[in-house]
Amino acid sequence: MSKRSSAKYKLDRRMGENVFGRPKSPVNRREYGPGQHGQRRKSKMSDFGIQLRAKQKLKGYYGDVTEKQFKATYVEAARLKGDTGQKLIGLLERRLDAVVYRAKFAPTIWAARQLVSHGHIRVNGTKCNIASRRVAVGDVIELGPKAQEMALVLEAQSLAERDIPDYIAVDGNAKVSFQRVPTLDEVPYPVKMEPNLVVEFYSR
Repeated sequence: MSKRSSAKYKLDRRMGENVFGRPKSPVNRREYGPGQHGQRRKSKMSDFGIQLRAKQKLKGYYGDVTEKQFKATYVEAARLKGDTGQKLIGLLERRLDAVVYRAKFAPTIWAARQLVSHGHIRVNGTKCNIASRRVAVGDVIELGPKAQEMALVLEAQSLAERDIPDYIAVDGNAKVSFQRVPTLDEVPYPVKMEPNLVVEFYSR
């Protein structure tokens, strides 16, 4: 399990954007970066800086997956036919923790990862505790009996701030199926993601 090594809203402050689309984000109050010199950090960014920022934003959005895991996902996307940026998004959206988050079984991506690692999620009827597991089209993901009564899950399901996307079919309150691998414009990111810049960053 990937451990969150920093405060989750620090990414929002650093990027100057509400990356997770959460109403509590500090960016809703202060749009500048953290620290003593946060308001002065408006100098022109180099191409490398822009690419690095795009990578940090996308990587952070998926719960700050490790650099090793993220780069491995990029390498796999680069091997596939078609647009590497689109393939990267498709692979990230197929992570089990991402699907659990999209299904509104958890209020945050970190909570989704915890649900998986604690054995509360079943894939095609079998318990799975590997958050990075790749979900296949047609897979059925459901909450275990205990998880269905957890306050965290009930809170997530009542959240009005995000909807379940079309590529995830809902079957009651505790079961969904993964219908298809989404394209970038189908993924409901709260902010603009630029996987093409991530591709440029790694292909330097």
